Amino acid sequence: MAYGNNNHDTMYRNNGEEIFVIDGHVHLWDATEDNIKHDGGEEFIQCFYDYHTTFTPEDRQWDISEYRKYGADRMVEDLFANAATDMAIFQPTYLTDFYTEGFNTTEQNAELATEHPERFILNGTFDPRDGEDGLEYLEKLHDEYEIPGVKLYTAEWRGDSKGWRLDDEEAFEFLEKCQELGIENIHAHKGPTIRPLNRDAFDVKDVDDAASSFPELNFVVEHVGLPRLDDFCWIAAQENNVYGGLAVAAPFAQNRPGKFSEIMSELLWWLGEDRVLFGSDYALWNPDWLVGEVLEAELTQEHRAEYGVEWDLETKRKVMGENAAELYDIDIEAKRQAFQDDEISQQFGLEDHYASEEPAAADD
Repeated sequence: MAYGNNNHDTMYRNNGEEIFVIDGHVHLWDATEDNIKHDGGEEFIQCFYDYHTTFTPEDRQWDISEYRKYGADRMVEDLFANAATDMAIFQPTYLTDFYTEGFNTTEQNAELATEHPERFILNGTFDPRDGEDGLEYLEKLHDEYEIPGVKLYTAEWRGDSKGWRLDDEEAFEFLEKCQELGIENIHAHKGPTIRPLNRDAFDVKDVDDAASSFPELNFVVEHVGLPRLDDFCWIAAQENNVYGGLAVAAPFAQNRPGKFSEIMSELLWWLGEDRVLFGSDYALWNPDWLVGEVLEAELTQEHRAEYGVEWDLETKRKVMGENAAELYDIDIEAKRQAFQDDEISQQFGLEDHYASEEPAAADD
């Protein structure tokens, strides 16, 4: 069954130029009714679906049944078949109080990441409320999967607790463990409220002390703090190990282009072009249309004049892939060579696409 637009090559190119895309924020979730054990699980997936329908073009929207559990085959095709992305980074979200087997765990993601290790990067997670057991679990994930990063969900419910802070003493113990293990990339969900979670538990302010205290770690603030973009930018401007992940911000390119221009202008002015990373938040949104919308987006003339920034080819290359490659030690040219005949390229007829690519020339 074909799910996406199989027009090979089109999504990589912007004005004829090749752009290597690393989707920095993807999930493989299970929100089927059989997996839901708490009303919060149903509220959560319905809220996700509201975001999906609000920002997805009408002719590309999924129905709720396929949205609950789309499976590994569809994920691979949606991400890679039409050359929308070259690689993707799994960001787990456990929510074990809501879902019997978890919503989207490292172990579940690992099955697909192990099958296609050249295409996927597997991140783990931690929750400081788990104490010593949690530290042991983090070490186990590192030993078993060599995870290079963690995704943190500070608003996740755990018993009577409805969240935690990244600057808590207990959280610092886990960040110390990450540093000890060489897990350098700390992705923290700091975005809009998702029913029934607590909005304040997603507040971005706790990133400040954590980033200052652990300068050798990279803190990727997912969703760039929305709706607290201003707070995020002030923090990131002072902490050069803080990055912005565009998941949730990216879909504004499709139906709120002025807002997208504002968000990107703020990020490029405060952080610069080297600390912003693309993410689709799949399957909230599908990169098979989103990548093109972001690449074709333009900053308004007013924003270009006010901020003195550009959404040009060099900036797009960095945001869409090169910045993530830097954080995760990915050799893009080596990957392009490897993808000429990997299983996914063979499955979807992408061999010629990768074989024809040459190192891109930098802008003058």
